[in-house]
Amino acid sequence: MDARAYVLIEAESGRVGGVITNLRDITGITAVDAVTGPYDIIAVIQTPDPHNVGRLVMNEIHGVEGVKRTITCLSIG
Repeated sequence: MDARAYVLIEAESGRVGGVITNLRDITGITAVDAVTGPYDIIAVIQTPDPHNVGRLVMNEIHGVEGVKRTITCLSIG
């Protein structure tokens, strides 16, 4: 069964559009949307290996210029 996670992303001021564009190019991220509230962006990760969720967040998402911080929520259903 695939692992799914929702990543809440806080972006640097004025960088939301560029962050969204770059996130959409990352393999394993199936959706990226701007949202209201304390976070600016939500990304959905879907991968066959649950260990890839952490790798994607740490190596790929945190590597995108303009990403300040993230919270990752693994889906359990």
